[in-house]
Amino acid sequence: MSRRDDPMSKEFLEQRLHITRRHFLGKLGLGLGSVALGSLLIPDLFTAPESLQQPIGLPHFAPKAKRIIYLFQNGAPSQLESFDYKPLLNKMAGEELPASVRMGQRLTGMTSGQAKFPLVGSYFKFNQYGKSGAWVSELFPNIAKIADDICFVKSMHTEAINHDPALTFMQTGAQQGNRPSMGAWMSYGLGSENKNLPAFCVLLSRGRGNGQGVYSKLWTNGFLDSVHQGVQFSSSEERVLYLKDPEGRDRADRRRMLDQLTALNELNYQEFGDPEIQTRIQQYEMAYRMQTTVPDLTDLSKESDSIIKMYGADCLVPGTYAANCLLARKLSEAGVRFVQLYHQGWDQHGNMVGEMPLQAQDVDRATAALVMDLKQRGLLDETLVIWGGEFGRTNYCQGDLSKENYGRDHHPRSYTIWMAGGGVKPGITYGETDEFGYNIVRDPVHVNDFHATILHLMGLHHEQLTYKHLGRRYRLTDVAGKVVDGIIA
Repeated sequence: MSRRDDPMSKEFLEQRLHITRRHFLGKLGLGLGSVALGSLLIPDLFTAPESLQQPIGLPHFAPKAKRIIYLFQNGAPSQLESFDYKPLLNKMAGEELPASVRMGQRLTGMTSGQAKFPLVGSYFKFNQYGKSGAWVSELFPNIAKIADDICFVKSMHTEAINHDPALTFMQTGAQQGNRPSMGAWMSYGLGSENKNLPAFCVLLSRGRGNGQGVYSKLWTNGFLDSVHQGVQFSSSEERVLYLKDPEGRDRADRRRMLDQLTALNELNYQEFGDPEIQTRIQQYEMAYRMQTTVPDLTDLSKESDSIIKMYGADCLVPGTYAANCLLARKLSEAGVRFVQLYHQGWDQHGNMVGEMPLQAQDVDRATAALVMDLKQRGLLDETLVIWGGEFGRTNYCQGDLSKENYGRDHHPRSYTIWMAGGGVKPGITYGETDEFGYNIVRDPVHVNDFHATILHLMGLHHEQLTYKHLGRRYRLTDVAGKVVDGIIA
């Protein structure tokens, strides 16, 4: 007889009780004091609702923002054609980038073989806008109108020099995969404000420029429970695939099916104790509740004529950037904690003059409309809007400058993003690059600092929001990061 079949053995008892010594001690460590405190802070904690929802988390301190809409410009828009005005580059066009400026910086394989690095200024005009006097390119006339609502950060920098590590780093705080994304960390730390919607939603769109792909590891839950993974919305008429009941089935049928499935999963959980089984039950129940909330929420035709005019006619075309901006507002307004929008097409290694205006045209109107829409609804103060890519673009030319089909290569040493609402100072510019737009000369902001700051705005201390995995505690900022106090209102 094996020890597992021996009723006097430890293995037999563990199998019957579905518990191990480690599991028992871990559960015991919770203590009655934690239970009592939880019941006081979260009254619904022990109501055991039918949906098996997780309780909403608590911030570490009073937050300045309740939710985030991140308009990620995938492919890295050129800061020199958008918000970082450098007239010296126009004056020195065609001249070689001084070695004292470059300082031996590592180059990508796309320009490392170039014999020369001729400087090139912006083909497009810049003007100052608003009381803040922010410099904005003529490519973004609508964003220029909201300049006094924006905090421009012109001193972002990263170590990653190619798209995939830079994308992954910007989204997860690590250049390697299998780390939770920002939205997953927010879901883990704070939960959702609406029990009928996920805490983290993802929207995809594609512009008219050269695109870099996006992939699900950018909105992964990593080693967190899968309930924290981003829910991707489709670009089709059916915004969440497979949410509808099959033909010939109704809600009552779906309810009976889920009840039977839950019963089977509960038996499975009692047998193996895998917490992912409980997560699976929660996800099925969330999908059931979303059947009633999502169709109405994603029906943009019910918006007023003034809103449609504000965002532009494209907002009624599913999958466009404008439609996703409007949907992001609706999701955020409904209580989704983190809405991530990825817009592809910013990888202008060539034809900067031809492609950049098309990309800007795709995003300019709807981006400004989103900020103005939130503001007129009284939601901007509690909603942090972020706009930017994974790194910047070089001040020297890639391609033939004389033919005006030039582009710009990757530049991790300095780039620009901007934020609005959600506790950041409006109408300011933070950080500064040199007159060549190459090196940061004031107030550098690393990606880890950026992550620490957005967590802070949401009421989370970046060093305290941790998760133990494989013997060490992980966090979004890894072992670095500091809050950028200079941009916080």
